[in-house]
Amino acid sequence: MRISFTFGADVRETQGKGASRRLRHTGKVPAILYGAHQDAQALVLDQQNLLTMIADERFYSSIVRLKIGERTQEAIIKDVQMHPARNVVVHVDLQRVIENETIRIRLPIHFRGESVSPGVKTQGGVVSHMRADVEVSCLPKDLPEFLELDLSGMSLNETKFLADIPLPAGVAIPELTQRNAPVVSIHAPRAEEPEPVAAEAVAAVPVEGAAPAIAGAPGAPGAAPAAPPGAPGAAPSEAKKGEAKKGEEKKEAAPARKEGGKK
Repeated sequence: MRISFTFGADVRETQGKGASRRLRHTGKVPAILYGAHQDAQALVLDQQNLLTMIADERFYSSIVRLKIGERTQEAIIKDVQMHPARNVVVHVDLQRVIENETIRIRLPIHFRGESVSPGVKTQGGVVSHMRADVEVSCLPKDLPEFLELDLSGMSLNETKFLADIPLPAGVAIPELTQRNAPVVSIHAPRAEEPEPVAAEAVAAVPVEGAAPAIAGAPGAPGAAPAAPPGAPGAAPSEAKKGEAKKGEEKKEAAPARKEGGKK
């Protein structure tokens, strides 16, 4: 079987949140090793050593060898938990590997031929990746480092699926028993949307054939709203104008009649 990484591990005697917190303060990482019909074993790994290895893509898709005291154990990485705010490994899950037992592990998908594909080179398409890795099952001796998918023959609006990934002998994709999910496609680039026009700019454009607004007219920009009848400052109605005029005529006529009586 292909061994890509070898590192030491110590048996962890104390467990629990408090013990794990103290380990991290000393530059150590709590880990758990399980599988192969054996009891789970708590381990301690070195923080700096792990940070060097997790930067390599192969660390997650390879069989690693653990040196635990005087013995060695082959395993695969099942999970690496990172601190949400700092570049620090919080916990590692490992699964034992036995030579004659099938393992399930996620492998990266490497894409080649994107720039020379007709869909990109001559048709102006854009490559869209829906998957970056996929879980495979195989014996440890058949485990490849990665899977490769050739896009050099793809045209615009074409899609490649899980079933299109070439698999080495002895390697299978369990997900294919349920669905053939899309992996990568080439599609036309999205057209840029026009910038929205401000509502003020639209309102300022005069409508063809419309009469110009007269300053002071009702509804014209800057015109004061008309006051309701009877309100202070409101213009008197025609009927009230007539009543006021008759009242003034009566006042003028009354003194004339009074003078006539004296004579």
